[in-house]
Amino acid sequence: MATITTQLRSALLSAAASSSSSPRRGGRRAPSSVRCDASPPAASRVGLARPRLRQEGLPPQPHPQRQLQPQGLRPQEGDPGAHEPGTLKDNGNEYTWGPVTVKLAEAYGFCWGVERAVQIAYEARKQFPEERIWITNEIIHNPTVNKRLEDMGVKDIPVNAGIKDFDVIEQGDVVVLPAFGAAVDEMYTLNEKNVQIVDTTCPWVSKVWNMVEKHKKGDYTSIIHGKYSHEETVATASFAGKYVIVKNMGEAMYVCDYILGGQLDGSSSTREEFLEKFKNAISPEFDPDLDLEKVGIANQTTMLKGETEEIGKLVEKTMLRKFGVENANDHFVAFNTICDATQERQDAMYQLVKDKVDLILVVGGWNSSNTSHLQEIGELSGIPSYWIDSEVRIGPGNRISYKLNHGELIEAENWLPQGPITIGVTSGASTPDKVVEDALHRVFEIKRQELLQVA
Repeated sequence: MATITTQLRSALLSAAASSSSSPRRGGRRAPSSVRCDASPPAASRVGLARPRLRQEGLPPQPHPQRQLQPQGLRPQEGDPGAHEPGTLKDNGNEYTWGPVTVKLAEAYGFCWGVERAVQIAYEARKQFPEERIWITNEIIHNPTVNKRLEDMGVKDIPVNAGIKDFDVIEQGDVVVLPAFGAAVDEMYTLNEKNVQIVDTTCPWVSKVWNMVEKHKKGDYTSIIHGKYSHEETVATASFAGKYVIVKNMGEAMYVCDYILGGQLDGSSSTREEFLEKFKNAISPEFDPDLDLEKVGIANQTTMLKGETEEIGKLVEKTMLRKFGVENANDHFVAFNTICDATQERQDAMYQLVKDKVDLILVVGGWNSSNTSHLQEIGELSGIPSYWIDSEVRIGPGNRISYKLNHGELIEAENWLPQGPITIGVTSGASTPDKVVEDALHRVFEIKRQELLQVA
């Protein structure tokens, strides 16, 4: 297979666009590409309304603060604290009803890239009302949004034995690439099928692809901080040359110890053990004795920002120690690929745990990487933190089903303490505000019932 670059990716995705202005053949729209990132011409050819991007083709700016209105949470007349609730934003991101005070993180919920991807996917259904529409992976990691797309007739490409069955796609079908992007082999397959592509890939993800391409051109191995099975990391790795994916600081330490021949902390061992440990997280024919002489850092955009930075510093120090300061630029390269939205939400969470809150409610898809790291920050703070993917996890009664950062599912009774409480609230970058509002509604209802019992 030919080497693919981000430039070639653009060519593949827009190769058929020139035919989009042709009339329909046999009742179907002529094959075309819907480009919805930094290449406006193809999108305009099919008339797809582009979202209002603040700076076209540039990394997203911080998302403006939205007004999260706790709809339907008005207490009954006569209840303690009955008043006309304002928005959380109008009250300094704080809202009180009776015994409950809610403190909302300064940055929360839908990020620029996610909002853009969802808007484009919904618009695609309007623009292609008769065509079959497929999506290569979940558009984002949120069950509410994915269910809505399913209800709109957007189908997941079936997976058999872990392999996607692209045979179900026919010429003229529409295929949506999710916010996480798509791997190189999938792009080739779709291009050969001459389908209409709606590309919602987040520009921040594309930025990382550009970085690993620079690594490849310079003959550097990409050390990617991410989860090897995550859709975004799978796509990023497909654009890289040689690569090894490390999930956390421990795995990065192992790699660096191997580079230094066991002189860092002694955690590494033989070449065979290295290959076994990272068998699912390395490029084909990877040789740790040869391919770790020149390295560059990249990351999955939803990873914990501080950890990515620490891994970068560790790798840099490792290469300086092995090759010397005078040769550093020949053996190590790093670019900033940390997503602004991820950083803002994590920074806001660090601030939230400093506030006087009794517990924290984290709302977001259970397979959402960025949400898992918000939960991780809560757990590390020592404050009881509850990660739910929707309001259905709360109740009946004062009961909750939630997940811990590492994925363990827990069911707890009486999770809301009696009496006055202050709750910190945040949500992942793939979480609609409505999901947070519905969760808060459940919280207020539990406390309402508590007041009625006391009365």
